[in-house]
Amino acid sequence: AMGKPLVSKFVTEGLQASVGHVLLRALNGEHTPSFELPLVKDGEQKAVVLLNATTRRGPNHEVIGVICVGQDITQINAMAEEQQRIADDLARLIDSANAPIFGVDPKGMVSEWNRKAAELLGYPKEDAIGKDLITSFIEPENRSSVEEILQKALAGSETSNYALSLMSKVGKRYTVLLNATTRRDAKGHITGVVGVGQDITQLNQVMADSKRIADDLTRLIETANAPIFGIDIAGKVSEWNAKASSLLGFSKEETIGKHLVSNFITEEFKDSVQDVLAAALSGKDTANFEFPLFTKHGKRKEILLNATARRGPDGEVTGVIGVGQDITRIREITSEQQRNADDLARLIDTANAPIFGVDLEGMVTEWNRKAADMLGYTKDETIGKAFVQNFIQPEDKTSVEEVIQRAMTGCETANFTLPLVSKMMKCYTVLLNATTRRDAKGKITGVVGVGQDITELNQVMAESKRVADDLMRLIETANAPIFGIDVQGKVTEWNAKASSLLGFPKSETMGKSLVGNFITEEFKDSVRAVLREALMGRETANFEFPLFTKSGEKKVILLNATTRRGPEGEVTGVIGVGQDITEIREITGEHERIADDLSRLIETANAPIFGVDLNGMVTEWNRKAADMLGYTNEETMGKNLVQHFIQPENRDSVKRVLNRAMAGEEAANYELPLLSKSQ
Repeated sequence: AMGKPLVSKFVTEGLQASVGHVLLRALNGEHTPSFELPLVKDGEQKAVVLLNATTRRGPNHEVIGVICVGQDITQINAMAEEQQRIADDLARLIDSANAPIFGVDPKGMVSEWNRKAAELLGYPKEDAIGKDLITSFIEPENRSSVEEILQKALAGSETSNYALSLMSKVGKRYTVLLNATTRRDAKGHITGVVGVGQDITQLNQVMADSKRIADDLTRLIETANAPIFGIDIAGKVSEWNAKASSLLGFSKEETIGKHLVSNFITEEFKDSVQDVLAAALSGKDTANFEFPLFTKHGKRKEILLNATARRGPDGEVTGVIGVGQDITRIREITSEQQRNADDLARLIDTANAPIFGVDLEGMVTEWNRKAADMLGYTKDETIGKAFVQNFIQPEDKTSVEEVIQRAMTGCETANFTLPLVSKMMKCYTVLLNATTRRDAKGKITGVVGVGQDITELNQVMAESKRVADDLMRLIETANAPIFGIDVQGKVTEWNAKASSLLGFPKSETMGKSLVGNFITEEFKDSVRAVLREALMGRETANFEFPLFTKSGEKKVILLNATTRRGPEGEVTGVIGVGQDITEIREITGEHERIADDLSRLIETANAPIFGVDLNGMVTEWNRKAADMLGYTNEETMGKNLVQHFIQPENRDSVKRVLNRAMAGEEAANYELPLLSKSQ
């Protein structure tokens, strides 16, 4: 190198003019600034040197040359480029993430506001940056708690899974599950806070709706005017409502967890009841199965049962629910009367979202805690492995590969539904954004995916739909008249039994005022009062009132009016489950008439008539007995007949006659000496 021209020999052609100019100025004695000089060997850049060109002078201060002092900054430049690439990656990840992300500086002013935050809340980035996060975007009632979270993060104490209520620009409320993470500079100094959230608004709404339907179902089961029981797949009691308790005398605590057939069914019916329950457990429902149950005190009750399979969220049979009708009285009197019942119910590492990254070869380069927690594969088990080949199910590999390849060409994908299977073979559904990853020069280096676990949301929505479908089928197919009204008293439900009983098809009732169109004048006020109470949350059981059919026939209905509620607990109407007791009331009325006739006959008979109870105390003493013996009705009632009104010498024989009669052995033409009051 010695003696050779520096510029033409060792400086690349494109920089020769600028380097020559700097050296010329130094040879003229001028001060020159530092400049970067790429060093090339055999046409390849080997290093970058930061040079100072200084004039060299002789003993008489004449210029004799230039001396250059250099510093190798090749590695420094490479590190700076890598840092810029990482910063660009992070900025793209934040902006394109499928989760709302915001950042604040130490003063609480917004410094980050990604697309999802703008889309969710309606405030574009330019309207948010530089604004005070708490005073501008947080509701007054939540400001103190959010301030506390931010201050803790600014002190280095991070917060995970904080439920943050946010109000959008148009007044819509959102609930975000937030991780507040401390942000630091290269020296570890805290420069602010970044918050990564997950919008759980819809999940909360669906869960509330599911809970409302479940609560409706539970209330309907518990308050139904029919005995309802449920069993699990082992045949053990899992449901036992108030009507079952009052009818059979066994409390809920005495039945839950016990085997239904073994403990509450008599021997002669165990096999048939077991067959019905086994059929329901295999998915075959049974309607109108009649069998006897015995109460806690040994009294027989005839039950008409509908046994319906109970299913879980995936459609699997989880047990049987039986809705019964106590037909004992009808069977005792007429041996006729049927009643069916229904089944009712039939950022990166701390982000609260799974994040993964792949390089251009599809090998995993990122795998955060949430991905590890959710899928069971640790970071060490995934880094460097082919993402699609190792972690995607065969049937989904083609579509996932296509999404990744598109992202590698710069075509990003938002809200891609990705099925994933964990190490323990548990299935998850993730809503994924696939974002292109680039280096400092804009060259594509891979893909980063930010997901949202929507497995539970999908399951809750499926369960909510299943329960709602069960409820609709139960109402429509029930063997009891069921109707529903809205808060204005207009009909919203009118099942097949109500149609067949009253003669009004569903199409003629829906949207019409129940009281105004289907209740007679004399009962409108009382029925309206019951419905009004139920609309205020005060439910009514066993309310009896008449309904008239389309053809004018009177039907007597025993009604339970139950409050119906919306997803947030608000009253949306009333559902009424009825029982047609017309025949029972006709029979009861006839019995009362006969009893009244008998009472008048005894009292007015021209013969002395008296009656005693099982203890021998007087319970009947008619006018003729009073006239003949001189003792008034008030003087005899409740007194011992033999001790007070029979001569001592006849007491034993009279007592024997009475005892035989009490045992069912009646006596005719028994001569009984009696002692009057005057003797």
